[in-house]
Amino acid sequence: MIKKQIITSVELKNKKIKNWPIWTCGASEFEWEYDDRESCYIIEGEGCIITEMEEVSFNPKDYIVFSKGLKCRWKVFKPVVKHYKFG
Repeated sequence: MIKKQIITSVELKNKKIKNWPIWTCGASEFEWEYDDRESCYIIEGEGCIITEMEEVSFNPKDYIVFSKGLKCRWKVFKPVVKHYKFG
C-alpha cells in the first residue's frame, strides 16, 4: 500500500524530516521491493509509482509512506531528491 499526503511545515519540523538521509535518482524506470516500511518526503522530482493495485503520482512536497513488502515499479520523469526514513 502507498499512502500519499501533503504535510504542513509544522509536521515537517515535528517529524524532523530535514534531518533524514537524502536519496537521489535520475530520470529512469525500475522495479523495487520494500524490505521495511519507508516514509519519504519529495524535495524535487516528478514521477509515478505503480503496483498491481494502484498508480500514485508524486511531486515536490509530497509525503509518501510505502508499506513493508510492497512491490512496485518507479517511473521517474524528472530527477528525484527525497528525504527518507525506514521503520
